[in-house]
Formats: sequence, C-alpha cells, structure tokens
Amino acid sequence: MYGLQGKKAIVTGAAHGIGKAIAARLAAEGCEVGIFDLDKAAAEATGRAITASGGKAFVASGDVSSKPDVVAGVAALTKALGQVDILVNNAGICKVGKILETSEEDWYATFGINVNGMFHMIRQVAPGMMQRRSGAVVNLASWMGKSGVAAYGAYCASKFAVVSLTQSLACEIGEHGVRVNAVAPGLIVDTKMRDESEMKRAQEGLPAAAERAKSIPMRRAGLPVDVANAVLFLASDQAAYITGETISVTGGIWND
Repeated sequence: MYGLQGKKAIVTGAAHGIGKAIAARLAAEGCEVGIFDLDKAAAEATGRAITASGGKAFVASGDVSSKPDVVAGVAALTKALGQVDILVNNAGICKVGKILETSEEDWYATFGINVNGMFHMIRQVAPGMMQRRSGAVVNLASWMGKSGVAAYGAYCASKFAVVSLTQSLACEIGEHGVRVNAVAPGLIVDTKMRDESEMKRAQEGLPAAAERAKSIPMRRAGLPVDVANAVLFLASDQAAYITGETISVTGGIWND
C-alpha cells in the first residue's frame, strides 16, 4: 500500500517508545531500517525484534547532539544500508520545569538533542537525497511546538524550533525532490520520555496523564503506533505532494 518495499530508512531515538514503534512500522512495510540511539543495548534489542519479525535492521550507537557521533553513526549505517531514502528525526528529551526554575544544563541539553541533533542528522543525510532527487525527512515535533505550555518552556521552545526548521528546510530543498514534514504528537503514553515526565509532574503537583486524557476529544491518550502511522504516511509516496507541514496527532486536543 505504501510502496516502501526496499527503501532504506534511518530512525533516531529508535530504542524506545515512539522511535521503536516507527522503526517497527517502517520495517513491516518493507523498509530496511538503521537505528541510531545512545542506548546501545536497547537499540540492539529493537534491531533483533525487527529481524525476528522478518525485517532488516542495523544499529549504530551515539549521541545526536554530538556532531562526531552523528558523522560516525550515519557513515556506519549508510555503509550497511546503502543510500538513505527516509530520515526520521525522532530522538528527543523533555525536561519539566518553569522557565525561571529551569537549569542551564537542562535548557542546553534540550536544545542539544531536540534541535541540534536534528540539524546534525539532516546535514549528514539530506545532501545524498538531493543528489538523487528523492527522499523524505520526517521530524518529530509536538503539539507543544504549536502552543506554549506552562512548566514546559524549554521543551516548547525546542519543538517550536523543530516546526520552523521543518518549514525552512522544505522551502530550501523541495526543488531537489526531497520532502520535509513533521509530526506533532499530543499526550502519548507507553514511552520512556512520558514515564520520566510523569514522575517530574507528580513532584510538581501537576495532573497525571490519566486525568489529562479526560479533556482530549477522543477521551484517550495516544499510543506510539498512532504516531508511527502518521510518520509512515509522510515517508511514503502517499504524501508525494505534501511538504513543510506539521501534522498533529493529538486525538483532537490540538487541530490547527
């Protein structure tokens, strides 16, 4: 259906949660998947699960906020995969805290992974796509990249940057046959990031996920596969005339 048989993809942050679901979904559609994640053991476990299901996966370990790590990781995955047709910039972190109380360490770490990591990956992968005049980049933003939220200042700012960089890059490389889009998840459970965020929210006395889900029009939190399905669509030729967009996957809590 999606025409991805034989395509090659790199997914960052694919050892856990949403990234893991994306890697598995792409593999199920016939993609060979390169997994790039700092958690080497979990990344290898994800790779083994994909292989056990009949897919092909390769693993490189590194920190997306480190340019040398990205250069080495992309080189290793490109050697294993060959050309890269799809890049999914999923790696990210979320630090809960009011802006005036957020440490500089947390601020810089958030931008280092969520923004600089995407920047490093794109600069390593996109030129090859442009030369072949074919490719799709999908970035993971957030509904908090469309609306500021109290106690998430660093995260919101970083995801606003993801949205704007997606739009700018789409304008710059669209003429070379490469599409660039983003997905903006809402409240997604069953992820490592969400678990860590929920612990911090509890410490701050903020409502838990189950309580917040009651205000979502669809009356449930999202799952990693809900996001993976949107990424799959944007990565495929089904979205051949879509670029520069950020699609909300929020159950209706945000629908611009």
